Amino acid sequence: MSAYDLLFRHVATRVPAELTHRVGVTALRAATPLLPGRSLGTPVDAMGLRFANPLGVAAGYDKDAEGVRALARLGFGAVEVGTVTARPQPGNPRPRLFRLPVDRALVNRMGFNNAGADVVAARLAAVRSGPGAGTVLGVNIGKSKAAADAVADYRYSARVLGPYADYVVVNVSSPNTPGLRELQGVDALEPLLAAVREEVGATPLLVKITADLGGDGVDAVADLALAQGLDGIVATNTTVARSGLSSAEDVVSAAGAGGLSGAPLVEPARAVLARLRDRVSDRLTLVSVGGINSAAEARARLDAGATLVQAYTGFVYGGPAWPRRVLDAL
Repeated sequence: MSAYDLLFRHVATRVPAELTHRVGVTALRAATPLLPGRSLGTPVDAMGLRFANPLGVAAGYDKDAEGVRALARLGFGAVEVGTVTARPQPGNPRPRLFRLPVDRALVNRMGFNNAGADVVAARLAAVRSGPGAGTVLGVNIGKSKAAADAVADYRYSARVLGPYADYVVVNVSSPNTPGLRELQGVDALEPLLAAVREEVGATPLLVKITADLGGDGVDAVADLALAQGLDGIVATNTTVARSGLSSAEDVVSAAGAGGLSGAPLVEPARAVLARLRDRVSDRLTLVSVGGINSAAEARARLDAGATLVQAYTGFVYGGPAWPRRVLDAL
């Protein structure tokens, strides 16, 4: 058992999950100059970009673009920041992040807490002009909770953040913003994606979908992505399902509502990836996320048709040496 495993088991689990995460991001940022920073893994060309390797950090870990350089120096081939909204917002009431260690999973109902597009854009401008400027940088954008006009809201974020992004992801799949998942329907999604495309121009554009969408819904989004000339699909976001968990019922109940991430998403995420691959062949870049906690699982997704993979919960449970272990094994 590693030192990180011992620290996580005996210290971190006794501290509220969100506080642990906040301390972790702060410590990682402070340690940036000490991190190795050498390139790991095999480069991948996708969407007109060269990724140092296929393993990226999923949106949700670095919401406000505070640790981009540090995450890149840990070995990740890409860092996707966000989800960022047009307006700054505090998110849902705390506590809103919970661990299910037996399942190596997390439950979150964060509610897109972030500093807003203008603040994050200023941070990304600093990243682009300093060390680590070559990092492939994705920006994940979502709907402000108070926005009455979703299209205008996404358009603003795309306009402000697009100039600093190597690729942009439209998030319509978090379960923690009321009404957001309704935007996955083609009638609502089509004008939204068209508006974002107008703002980002030739910058690669992807949409992120949920494991809960259902087969016909996955097909419809895939067809729309092809019709609108999107560059890829990120699949999948968290799930509201709670089936097949090993954690005690009272532990699951105490965590409450929100999106479940981590190992329990392996089968749902694999199923969506397979459906997408059958539907789009190699016409879109498929980024597989959900339950990737080992090199074996990353390899399985790549072999199943993913061009790139992302992790968040696996990284949380695995610690700062985890990306290096995964990439060395790959």
